[in-house]
Amino acid sequence: MDMTALMHVLQFTDSTFPVGTFSFSNGLETAAYEKMVHDAPTLEAFARAASEQAAYTDGVAALYALKAAKMADYEAVLDADYSLEAAKMNAEARLMLARMGKKLADIRAKRTPGTYPVAQGLVFAAAGLSEPELFCSHQYGVINMILGAALRMVRVSHIDTQLILQKLTAESLTLYEAVKALPLSQMRA
Repeated sequence: MDMTALMHVLQFTDSTFPVGTFSFSNGLETAAYEKMVHDAPTLEAFARAASEQAAYTDGVAALYALKAAKMADYEAVLDADYSLEAAKMNAEARLMLARMGKKLADIRAKRTPGTYPVAQGLVFAAAGLSEPELFCSHQYGVINMILGAALRMVRVSHIDTQLILQKLTAESLTLYEAVKALPLSQMRA
C-alpha cells in the first residue's frame, strides 16, 4: 500500500469522518441498559459478535459492491444494496446504514437504500483501494463505533477499549478470508 492510499484508508476509518458513526451504538445502548454489557470482558464479547455479524452481512455486501463497481456493473451494486438492507433484522440497523451511506455517497435519488457498506465499496473502488483495505476499514469502523459508545455507557477506560480494539482488529483478516468469496445469497446475520 502506498502512503496516499494508507492516508485515504485512515481518513475513511476516522471517527470524526462526517457520516455519523459517532451517533450510533450498534445496539450497545440497549445491551448496557439491560446489563448484558457492563465491563471490559462483556464489551469485548459484544463487539466481537457485532464484528462477526458485520463481516457476514456488511462485509459481503461491501466487497460485492467494490467488485461490481470496478467492472462498472451498477445493477450488481444495486443488488448488493437491496440484499444488505433485507439482511438487517431491525429498523434501527437499516436506518443507521442508510443514513451513513447517503452521507458518504451523497445519495439523493430514491432508487436505492444507499447502505453505508455499499457506499464504502463504491468509494473504495473510485479511490483504487483494495478489497482487504475496504474490509478491514469497515470492520475497524464497526468495532470503533461500539467502543466509542461504550466510553459513554459502560464502566470501561480508554485503555480497555484500545486493548479490545487491538484484539478485534487483529481478527479482521481472518474474517476477510472467511467471507471474501461469499455471494450475496450467503449473507447471514
